[in-house]
Amino acid sequence: MVTLPRFRRLIYALLVTVLCFQHARSQAQPQQRPQPQPQHDPILIYIKKTWALLTRSNHVLATAAVDPKFHADPDGRWPIYVSRSEDIRRIAKQLHQELAPAAFAKIELRVLPDDPTKLDEQGLLYLPNPYVVPGGRFNEMYGWDSYFIQIGLLQDGETELAKDMADNFLYEIREYGKILNANRTYYLTRSQPPFLTEMLLGVYAKTKDRKWLEDSVPAIDKYYKFWTTEPHLTPSNGLSRYYDLGEGPAPEVLSAEKDAQGRTHYELIKEYYRTHKVTDYDVGEYFDAKRDILTTLFYKGDRSMRESGFDPSDRFGKFNVDIIHYNPVCLNSLLYLMESQTAEILRLLDRPADAAIWDQRAQERAGRINQLMWDEQAGLYFDYEFVHHHLRHYPFLTTFYPLWAGIATKDQAAAVVKNLAMFERPGGFETSINASGNQWDSPFGWAPIEMIAVEGLRRYGYNAEANRISREWLSLVLEQYQQSGIIVEKYDVVRRTSRVSGEIHFGYSSNEAGFGWTNGVFTRLLDQMPPEEQKQLLGN
Repeated sequence: MVTLPRFRRLIYALLVTVLCFQHARSQAQPQQRPQPQPQHDPILIYIKKTWALLTRSNHVLATAAVDPKFHADPDGRWPIYVSRSEDIRRIAKQLHQELAPAAFAKIELRVLPDDPTKLDEQGLLYLPNPYVVPGGRFNEMYGWDSYFIQIGLLQDGETELAKDMADNFLYEIREYGKILNANRTYYLTRSQPPFLTEMLLGVYAKTKDRKWLEDSVPAIDKYYKFWTTEPHLTPSNGLSRYYDLGEGPAPEVLSAEKDAQGRTHYELIKEYYRTHKVTDYDVGEYFDAKRDILTTLFYKGDRSMRESGFDPSDRFGKFNVDIIHYNPVCLNSLLYLMESQTAEILRLLDRPADAAIWDQRAQERAGRINQLMWDEQAGLYFDYEFVHHHLRHYPFLTTFYPLWAGIATKDQAAAVVKNLAMFERPGGFETSINASGNQWDSPFGWAPIEMIAVEGLRRYGYNAEANRISREWLSLVLEQYQQSGIIVEKYDVVRRTSRVSGEIHFGYSSNEAGFGWTNGVFTRLLDQMPPEEQKQLLGN
């Protein structure tokens, strides 16, 4: 009998000739933005094919520059911005060699101004290496999406492309100051949940390139300081928060987050404030009812919630706009991982004294998380509101982050496991227990935190529970793929469907196809299942 890993290798071998032929054609002519189309292939073949469709590089820069959330210049060209410290003439010369003349004519290279927030025309930010985009309206390289995409690339043997993704993030830190929400100009004011050291160690495990790992250390330190200095640091407790550095409405919201009647996300929120009572916070701080306008503080909170990746939910108050007053359990768990993994990297580089400093930082953060964010009576981790010094008792799947990171004690993990029924539904874990009309609440399930929750269970020995949840979620993704021929961004885990648009009332309601992080997490969770269950699930 053919084992599953061998079965996958045989399938992938059959694809090589086809993919190489497609790649050759793509270099020979300008192309439209490729999108995953409905397929009838086995799901693992679909995923393998989709990596190529979702890859953007400087060879197809005219494709990468297209932004579904905006429009091209009147002359049909898309602007591409280059860091002020870069040599734009060198880059232009290189692109002349890599792009066909017709493709080069569709872009315009520009140097970023001193104040990028004053840009009249938004555009793509130059990156030197190929990368994989999520899919659909997301045609750029995203912050936390890229970690889960890279997981899939490494699972599928795409080590070079996985390294390219990590190298692009190191480049962003050097040239743009941080890992960006995504490489578009309107994302320059914020980052996204930090998975950098996870990505670096994932590549290093495959390449064993010590010099490359050593060269990454200054960027790790710079990015860590971004998260651990004000305004991201809250000095009173040494923990961190999400905080966008920009002001006013987010440009991508005004351009692309509209309902069927053409109303923007912000217009829908104003209508909600006019007609509903909100008790999560003082609405007057966020909505001026007399003038019928959203306040400066509202837009700061709205932007900062987008840095969190959870855009939107009601986790930090209605529409998440009170987020800047919270230390999130997810962010601080990820920073604990960054600290402990930087120590691991430094030990690999024979720098034990430096590693000890990072170990101490990790231990201190873990202590603060367990002191301030753990609720013994509820048996859950919550986010900490540091202004009034209290927990927000809003059950959310991020309660599993301290398990995934290894912060929780055995007793704390056991208490969280007793609450599995709170989140578990027919299609896996739902993100929260509150149906708010936001896509990051009930009844929706998302690949990234499905994986984090499942791996958190496995870390503490709850393999039976992890297998059960994985089976529920994997079977949902597979069933919907078999019906529609595509993998999508999010799922309704209560009704076991990918048809979710009618349930989402704020933000964007579409369910994008592709989809990078779902693809990556599907292969990861599948490979963690017992072999017999893998084959049974796939019908092999």
